[in-house]
Amino acid sequence: MLEFREHSVLIEFLRMGDERAFSFLIQEYHHLLCVFAYGLIRDEAKSQDIVQNVFLKVWEHRAGLKPEQSLKAYLHKLTYNEFVDTYRRQKSMSSLEERYFKTLNSIMAHENSNKNDMLIELVNSEINKLPEKCRRIFVMSKKEGLTNQEISQYLNISVKTVEAQITKAFSRLRKQLRPKIQALLFLVFKGK
Repeated sequence: MLEFREHSVLIEFLRMGDERAFSFLIQEYHHLLCVFAYGLIRDEAKSQDIVQNVFLKVWEHRAGLKPEQSLKAYLHKLTYNEFVDTYRRQKSMSSLEERYFKTLNSIMAHENSNKNDMLIELVNSEINKLPEKCRRIFVMSKKEGLTNQEISQYLNISVKTVEAQITKAFSRLRKQLRPKIQALLFLVFKGK
């Protein structure tokens, strides 16, 4: 992975969708961005979420990366923008969240339970289509509730690898499930 130390090579491989380059990017910048996000939000869990969203956005928009662009500056800007978005959502969440969950609960209560079962089955089916390592880590994290550190120790892999695999899983699930059941994804994995 020494070849990725050269900025232009890293960008080129990221643009091509090379997962090794993406893992290298996470290894290089994850801690730095977490510290930056924590300084903004003062909440370790939320800062981790912000950084994970940043890496997800980088992966989703990798084709737009430019070789002359400073990755460090770009990642800091994305982290700051994600913090601002999180702050805005939190600020307006109290009444909005209450109305949203009341509405969602009433919809879910009135919906045909077969339809809900079918949607949950669809999500589980897509999870089962993930690559073995990715699926296993995702299930351990989101269904079994293990922390990244616990998964890392159990599977004898780095925490960065765990984070990269979870990001990859969410990216693939979002791509496959699209908006039709993103609300269900939110419900299934809320708080896990």
